[in-house]
Amino acid sequence: MEVIMVRSIRSRAAGAALLATVLVTSGCIKSGMETNDAGAAEAKSGEITVAVLQKQGDQQYFVDEAQGAQEKADELGDIDVNVINLGTDSNKAINEVDNVIAQGVDGIIIVVPDTQIGPQVIDAARNAGIPLLAADDAIKGGDGKAAPFVGFDGTAMGEEVGTEAAKLYTEAGWTPENTKIIAAWKQDLQTCNDRVAGAQAAFSEATGGAMPEIIEIGTDNSATDAQNKAGAVLTSNSDVQNWVVWGCNDENQTGVVTALQNGGISAQNIIGVGLGGYLTCKDWQAGQESGNKAALFISGYEVGSSAMDVMNTAIREGEALPAETIANTNIVDPTNWEESGLVCT
Repeated sequence: MEVIMVRSIRSRAAGAALLATVLVTSGCIKSGMETNDAGAAEAKSGEITVAVLQKQGDQQYFVDEAQGAQEKADELGDIDVNVINLGTDSNKAINEVDNVIAQGVDGIIIVVPDTQIGPQVIDAARNAGIPLLAADDAIKGGDGKAAPFVGFDGTAMGEEVGTEAAKLYTEAGWTPENTKIIAAWKQDLQTCNDRVAGAQAAFSEATGGAMPEIIEIGTDNSATDAQNKAGAVLTSNSDVQNWVVWGCNDENQTGVVTALQNGGISAQNIIGVGLGGYLTCKDWQAGQESGNKAALFISGYEVGSSAMDVMNTAIREGEALPAETIANTNIVDPTNWEESGLVCT
């Protein structure tokens, strides 16, 4: 389903403030020419065309990201944006990169379905002399050099999730003897591996190494798959009193929490910390008691907006793209999610 959600004026204002922070905070942007970026051959004026190719384009995070890119383009002016949903099809991603190159686009922003196609898409853009910017999932060329990147630091994101989960776990007075952790993610995606590893490391550090047993669930990163896989886990662990849940994204975390609650586990015995916030906050919005206790708010809107901004600058000024642009994140819970600008879906 291809849907473009309309954000409230308040959340757009919050987004604009966050974007300003992203772009000016010291250390948020690291400039560098030694990338696989072909750069712009010369500064270009007038109308330009930027292709935005996204995996899972119907997922709310990426819907927001496309909207952020489009609205930044509207703000900057003279930018035609071509948004393409790649789903989870790597072959489609490669073909669409070839297609937009043939159409003569001036820049490509891509979220790859699989990082293994990095060399193919980077080489295609470089050979055509078109700047390519990776969003969300970092990719490398055949020479091992990373493409310019806009998104989040996966390990740091996971660490924030793990630290929050450990805080809630300690406050609840739970112990390794009466608790298990479920970690759910797409295990062949490096970004997800980084996030989950970060969560585990931070939880262990915060609890002095006294870790409950971790049950790892491989999923396709959807809520449905996470819920189905977690249901089987619950059946074989019916004696567990308390559960801590984290994953690569909100879909994984909320899917597992739903399975636990459907299986008869009380919300009081679940500490779920999401990553994204857009699904985790649904129960908070409805005023329902929930095992979704907190989330790391990451804004796809800001990533899309930032990506379009740096791409436009590179094309207009004939400069190489910044090597890395890292967006900010923050923990939200039922008490502060609305003021953060988070939009529930």
